[in-house]
Amino acid sequence: MIYKYFDELEIGEKTVSERARTITETDVVFFCYFTGNWYELHSNVEYARKTQFGERLVQGSLTFAIAAGLQMVRHDVVMAFYGLDKMRFPAPVKIGDTLRAEAEVVDKEVKGDDRGVVTIKQTIHNQRDETVAIMFWKLLVKRKK
Repeated sequence: MIYKYFDELEIGEKTVSERARTITETDVVFFCYFTGNWYELHSNVEYARKTQFGERLVQGSLTFAIAAGLQMVRHDVVMAFYGLDKMRFPAPVKIGDTLRAEAEVVDKEVKGDDRGVVTIKQTIHNQRDETVAIMFWKLLVKRKK
């Protein structure tokens, strides 16, 4: 979603991911193995069935990781991931949901002659157009010479 140099980006500029990603059973199980996060809402069908959700949910941390993958960047322009502010999950993500991302430039801060920090509000939607995650990415971006 960052495809321009720092100086070329405008506050209020918006983009939508070119691709979407369906979360599978395999994704959730592999993520449990990878992270050790075996919280029963994600890993135990019988436990999850008795919760307010009635089924297993996708880990928020997996949703975040997939959101990172949906955030397309030009690698010759983005220098580094600078940080993350205020991440929220206003609706659950379920196995089988297909996620897409929208990004908006909300702030820019010069950090030197050759770089600046760009703040991106990333909103993740499912196939029903429900907002399932909102986060504010900070990326270190090259300035045009």
